[in-house]
Amino acid sequence: MLPKTDWASLIPHAGTMCLLDAVQAWDANTIHATSAGHARIDHPLRGTQGLHAVHLAEYGAQAMAVHGALLARARGIEGVRPGRLASLRDVRLFEEYVDRLDGHLDVHAECLYADDGGAQYAFRVEHRGRLLVSGRAAVIHPIT
Repeated sequence: MLPKTDWASLIPHAGTMCLLDAVQAWDANTIHATSAGHARIDHPLRGTQGLHAVHLAEYGAQAMAVHGALLARARGIEGVRPGRLASLRDVRLFEEYVDRLDGHLDVHAECLYADDGGAQYAFRVEHRGRLLVSGRAAVIHPIT
């Protein structure tokens, strides 16, 4: 397990917008992260009715960022590489609001394709084995 203090400085998400708490496992193609902040009253994406499940796509996108950063670090590259979420596809929501769920969320992402210009991942977020959201996301890396 890798705590947030191990990888948070490698991604552009900071403060309360760094939504993941820990990386449970990762390899060359996948990552499994966890988060318990979804129930926080001061969650940065929370609306007046609560935290809508559509925001779990951001959890998937952050898992992508952490995965890419860990892969880069394994190649000797340490530093934040900005990315822009370019598209979300086939997003399916199985719950409306998630802030009422106790415990932690499991965030899984699988790299489908990656190169220097960007990456595509499939992601899913679960609570106690129950699927909350799934989809695919693409990120592009601006030319610096």
